[in-house]
Amino acid sequence: MTATTAAAKTAPSPCRTRRRVALRVLPAVLFTALALAGPWLAPHAIDAPVTAPYAEPGGDAPLGGDQLGRDVLSRLLAGGRELVVTSLLVAVLVTAVAAILGAFSALRPTLGRIVERSADVLMLLPAVLGILLVTLSWPEGGRLAVVTASVVLGVPYAVRLVAGAATPVAASGYVEAAAVGGERLGYLVVREVLPNLRATLLALFGLRFVAAVYLVATAGFLQVGPQPPAADWALMIRENSGGIVLNPWAVLAPSIAIGLLAMSVNLAAAALVPQAGRKAVPAL
Repeated sequence: MTATTAAAKTAPSPCRTRRRVALRVLPAVLFTALALAGPWLAPHAIDAPVTAPYAEPGGDAPLGGDQLGRDVLSRLLAGGRELVVTSLLVAVLVTAVAAILGAFSALRPTLGRIVERSADVLMLLPAVLGILLVTLSWPEGGRLAVVTASVVLGVPYAVRLVAGAATPVAASGYVEAAAVGGERLGYLVVREVLPNLRATLLALFGLRFVAAVYLVATAGFLQVGPQPPAADWALMIRENSGGIVLNPWAVLAPSIAIGLLAMSVNLAAAALVPQAGRKAVPAL
């Protein structure tokens, strides 16, 4: 039996591969859809007390009450939409900016050195400090300030990744032939380099979404994003931390929701990245 035949027998079939990818992507799709549709599924108004403060689960409040007696389940269902939408927006912006800057940097080494040095400086800024600097200096703060801070903090890491992946593509023969043929820089970026970075950009989008979830949640916990009485998972953790002994679900439920959201999307992004085939080893 040749090495090629042995490798073909051990390689998973396309159907099994697609089924495995679908099983890893499905939880992220379902969880994201639930977070987006949550406000319509909430059984009670998010600002209406339905039980005693920090009441135990039971009756009309399956997860108990929060510090004001509001239904934890209703606030949990309503608190994920803004986090998901904001994180998606941050991930799209970071991936788009990093893709353009990384491709231009690979085609123009001088620009690449400037971008690389700038990214090195920005990566020295701690995430929490960066969020506080941007949001507290922004007039009235709010979601726009959180999005801006998250994009500024996310681009340096992303652009280094894209530039590293784009460099061998920019040095390939077909890109050099297009450049010698007189094609403009914008054409080379959009038509020659970026289409060959689809797998990298897909993986980057998933990673940036997870990072954005943590940054946006951190901003909510620090109360530099959404303000009370808004229903927000990170804000719920901060508001109810004092009563965790009385009703642990007021803190545990939003904490678990944030963790599951980040974990499911991370697994989905990893599953969507094409796996390199194994090299055949000659039989001895």
